[in-house]
Amino acid sequence: MIDVQNIKQRFGIIGNSPALNYAVQVAAQVAPTDMTVLITGESGSGKESFSKIIHQLSNRKHQTFIAINCGALPSGTIYSELFGHEKGAFTGSTDARKGYFETADGGTVFLDEIGELPPEAQSMLLRVLEYGEFIRMGSSKVQKTNVRVVAATHVDLWRAVEGGKFRKDLYFRLSNVPIYIPPLHERGADVELLFRKFATDHAEKYRMKPLNLDDRAKQVLQQFRFHGNIRQLKNLVEQMSILEMERTISADTLIKYLPQDQQRSASSLPALIGGEYAKDNFSERDLLYKIMFDLKRDVTELKKLVLTLLQGETSGNAILQQNKHLFQEEELRTYDNTNTVATPFLLPPTKNNGVGENPVLQITPTTVESAVQDIIHEEEDNFSLERQEKEMIVKALKKNGNKRKNTADDLGISERTLYRKLKQYGIEE
Repeated sequence: MIDVQNIKQRFGIIGNSPALNYAVQVAAQVAPTDMTVLITGESGSGKESFSKIIHQLSNRKHQTFIAINCGALPSGTIYSELFGHEKGAFTGSTDARKGYFETADGGTVFLDEIGELPPEAQSMLLRVLEYGEFIRMGSSKVQKTNVRVVAATHVDLWRAVEGGKFRKDLYFRLSNVPIYIPPLHERGADVELLFRKFATDHAEKYRMKPLNLDDRAKQVLQQFRFHGNIRQLKNLVEQMSILEMERTISADTLIKYLPQDQQRSASSLPALIGGEYAKDNFSERDLLYKIMFDLKRDVTELKKLVLTLLQGETSGNAILQQNKHLFQEEELRTYDNTNTVATPFLLPPTKNNGVGENPVLQITPTTVESAVQDIIHEEEDNFSLERQEKEMIVKALKKNGNKRKNTADDLGISERTLYRKLKQYGIEE
């Protein structure tokens, strides 16, 4: 039986969300094996911590552990860094040098940002994974190594495969056991636990009282979309610990420290039932739901307009009786400001300024014709779901300076979905 809580305490992992606990459990289960593991998750979500769990709980724990950021290695020497080189292999190589895979023989190599590997290094890495063999740069001698590989990435590797930037055979070889690390915004109350942990750490470091949040500030913290995840939260707490004299942080104070371009209201997208809908395979629906909600709201407003017009006519009551099924829900509707899927189409209450519940309008042929034209124009404007979706994507791209990742986050969809939509609508970046 795996003691998840004990493992989290041992490796300093804070949080109790089900997705986090599941990731810890999978890491602990796969650790005693030599299987290759692919850790996925957003930048700053703690992927390296899970690579250390796998190494420390394995039979290789007393051997070398090397963490390598593939994106930080110079493109011209990345092969030499990983697999070594012989003397004279390239200009400036005055001595032979061991690579990371030779140095870590018997241990574990953690390849962070694996998607940044160039094609030639991908080919040799596949050879290492398949046969435990590699060749130093400038040599023809095949050498053996017994290394366990744990890889990590924050990008969609399969999309890179489809784009010809990553080898398909290497992708399947790396993803023997995939582990998904949930981002901070999917971990619920964990963000508050992490805030308290960082506040205590910084209080000890700078010899001051720790920060604490009032109730409204806690709500703001949980609603904020931390694009930098744990790393961003830690920096935020440290900044407030130094600059704020008041130790109890209010919502208004907290908001001042949150990046304005990342502050998104919880109602900016329609609420979905259940956390599983937030995953990538359902994220494409967010846009369509929002568009349909807008269309339904427009139809409801038009029905209210027609209802008001008919109530002002002499013959209006007869028409209402004949078409009661069309207007009954408008007469009985109770308006509120809830933001749930159960009431996604509710409108805010209107202010009548003392006129009454159903103010009587003066009806003339001109006003009737104008209302009809307005209805026609409204229907034409909202007829195409695809046009509205395309317009939303174009606006989001402009807002985020054509940066795909920021645009996808702003729209609440994955980068893969955004990429497909750009191709579908022929949108130039």
